[in-house]
Amino acid sequence: MKYLEIPEIMITLYNIFKIRHILNNLYWELALSCLHKYQFFPPEKPNICFRRKFLDEISVSCCQDRDYCNRWLYPKLVEVKPTDDSLNDHKKERLGTWELAIIIAGPIGVVCLVVMLIMNFWAGSTKRHNIRYLRTPRIIAADQQPILTAAVSLRDMIEMTTSGSGSGLPLLVQRSIARQIQLGVPIGKGRFGEVWQGRWRGEQVAVKIFSSREERSWFREAEIYQTVMLRHDNILGFIAADNKDNGTWTQLWLITDYHENGSLFDFLNRSTVDTNGMIRIALSIATGLAHLHMEIVGTQGKPAIAHRDLKSKNILVKSNGTCAIGDLGLAVRYDTSMDTVDIPLNHRVGTKRYMAPEVLEETINMNHFDSFKRGDIYALGLILWEVTRRCYVDNIHEEYQLPYYDSVPSDPTIDEMRKVVCLEMKRPPIPQRWNAYPCLQTMSKLMQECWYHTASARLTALRIKKTLATLGAMQSHNININI
Repeated sequence: MKYLEIPEIMITLYNIFKIRHILNNLYWELALSCLHKYQFFPPEKPNICFRRKFLDEISVSCCQDRDYCNRWLYPKLVEVKPTDDSLNDHKKERLGTWELAIIIAGPIGVVCLVVMLIMNFWAGSTKRHNIRYLRTPRIIAADQQPILTAAVSLRDMIEMTTSGSGSGLPLLVQRSIARQIQLGVPIGKGRFGEVWQGRWRGEQVAVKIFSSREERSWFREAEIYQTVMLRHDNILGFIAADNKDNGTWTQLWLITDYHENGSLFDFLNRSTVDTNGMIRIALSIATGLAHLHMEIVGTQGKPAIAHRDLKSKNILVKSNGTCAIGDLGLAVRYDTSMDTVDIPLNHRVGTKRYMAPEVLEETINMNHFDSFKRGDIYALGLILWEVTRRCYVDNIHEEYQLPYYDSVPSDPTIDEMRKVVCLEMKRPPIPQRWNAYPCLQTMSKLMQECWYHTASARLTALRIKKTLATLGAMQSHNININI
């Protein structure tokens, strides 16, 4: 039994060896034989190559003359001596700490140097520019003598320096004037500060002194007043803006023309007007508002401006009986190029008594400039009502009252005004006697068309101006006929 098991084991081992030999031949036949033409890729290079790899180096040897030609190929690695370029590349690949620091700090240093040179050049040019305006007393005396020292009125000075642009005096002249003003007596007081009567070289001026908390209002009003082409007979004349340190706090000054009649509110409280005076006041206010609302296109153009706080206390009465609109601290400008409204960053709001219904209801479109103009028209209608009440015809006139005097208290809240104006739809009462006089009847119709609840139905400032001009011409014609 044991004798017979040995051959079986040998046969088994032989079969295993034979199978291994067959598989080995099959491997070499597949791995080392030439490919058939249909297997060539790419077709023009039918090579089977033997590659030898040692570490990162590879050596290739190829043949294609017979099957198994690459069985005994043993490619040798060729020793390549490093060149100077390769050594430099190797050094570049491994940079030290100092080299890295120089590479990083070098460009930064160059950029800083360029920035310093640019700033130095800019500072030098600014200094030269300032020297041009802050010249020696001898040069100033020779060049600016007619403006600062000669007997020239403020009006002449403004005409000399603005060159027709109407954008205000140069900053240096403004500061020179502000430091030479002597304050007189206070003539008014409001939430922003106080208004004083002042004197500059014998000429009377009005000095509006803002508290330090109202810096935004001061800056905004000065900015609006210096808008190009804003200067107009029916807009309060701007002279200068400056800040002064009185030792305890900083005062913000806004210097304007002085009108001894004071505000329209004060004037109507103490005086009455005839029909011509009424039309003169109303027409001048409408003319000033139309100039504010109007956009002037051109290189020296003016943007459209809305007042937003129009009331009788913000209108000054001039000595010739016409009016000038003042207090532009809440005004907004319309930028046609960007189609945006320049709304000031100011915590102040308009006067509640003169707020339009859409403002009280908070439905006004803040992105639409016409919305602000229509709010001004509503307030203008209330002002016309105040003026017309003080007009005497046949020696009859009404006492002065503020709009809605019979419906809200002296200092109403927004809720109280909203209830009267928006919910109850009340408007100031029209006396019955006005219908008996064509002039007063026209005025009553005009003011009612200004305070429509629907903002889009209100008249424009230009339309009001033309209507009042026509009424004034008719009134003058009737006077001439009677004479």
